Amino acid sequence: MGHSEERAEGAGPFITRLTWRLEEGGTAVWESRAARKRGTLAVRPTGAAESSERRADSAALARLRRLNSLAAGSFTIGGLLFAAGAALAQFSTAGPIVSATVYFIGGVFFTLGGYASLAQTINAPRREGTAGELTTHAFRWWSYEPGRVDWLSTFLLFQGTLVFGVNLLDSFLQGLTARQTNRLVWTPDMIGCVLFLVSGHLAVIEVCHGRPCFHRRSLGWWIVAVNQLGSALFMVSALAAFSRPATGSLVNVGVANWGTLTGALCFAVAGVLQARERP
Repeated sequence: MGHSEERAEGAGPFITRLTWRLEEGGTAVWESRAARKRGTLAVRPTGAAESSERRADSAALARLRRLNSLAAGSFTIGGLLFAAGAALAQFSTAGPIVSATVYFIGGVFFTLGGYASLAQTINAPRREGTAGELTTHAFRWWSYEPGRVDWLSTFLLFQGTLVFGVNLLDSFLQGLTARQTNRLVWTPDMIGCVLFLVSGHLAVIEVCHGRPCFHRRSLGWWIVAVNQLGSALFMVSALAAFSRPATGSLVNVGVANWGTLTGALCFAVAGVLQARERP
């Protein structure tokens, strides 16, 4: 361990797991996702066969639990509303304003879930010093910590939901030309999809510690994987929603609607799973 006492894992500048020797003997392991989602780190005393969890104080755990419930519930509701909006667009004759309204309400929930995820990261208990304990700080609404992979992932996720909001607002505009539609509706949609994909990639780095991995018994891994599948399906939908300048028609309406519907269901399923990844 590093000088011989500490070992860091991760990717590039990001540390996602840190192992160090305790002064009283034994080792402690801090993992980014476990600390911010469950408020725990692992400690293995000298001679012990297995590690045990050490938790942050009750105030920190209660804070993480509330923020996690808010994020999970928001993504579940937002995902279901997006799926409903796509179903209306594909199967209903109610008109584009109806589906745009459902999409917009779903977008509000996505934005709320994105901010709750960022706030949970900002207020996660920290590993400070070499003691096998987590430290809780006063609640903060904002921080700037781009050197943390979890902060950068949730920040980009939140930014993606805000950009989607621009796309959803502009979708109410009527009488647009194909070029105007591509500039005002399609472009922010694409930017939002890219931000979601990059956020999801960073989440994969966090849960896999910078290496390709498949952890079938890890709830966090499944949440990240299902979310990333949803982001990929959103990207497929966005690519199919490009308006051809010559005709004004979409590249493929069916793919656009089904990509949104299935991607949204992925986010809803991940939201349900996230409700269980709590202190």
